[in-house]
Amino acid sequence: MTKVLKVKCPRCKESFEYYSSEFRPFCSDKCKMIDLGQWLTENYRVPSQKPLDEVDLETVIRNMEPEESDEE
Repeated sequence: MTKVLKVKCPRCKESFEYYSSEFRPFCSDKCKMIDLGQWLTENYRVPSQKPLDEVDLETVIRNMEPEESDEE
């Protein structure tokens, strides 16, 4: 018995059988490539905080360095 799961393509909203699509979560290669193009042209972005300034970067670097041991 094979599973049949109908879902909507996130790009075009057309219904398709999820497990039988080689392009999942998209319904077709076209929808997959359109979505990829949106990421590559930065129309889609992952939200982030403001970029670190020099002081923040120095603090991060300093905190990453191993602490010197007083035991000698």
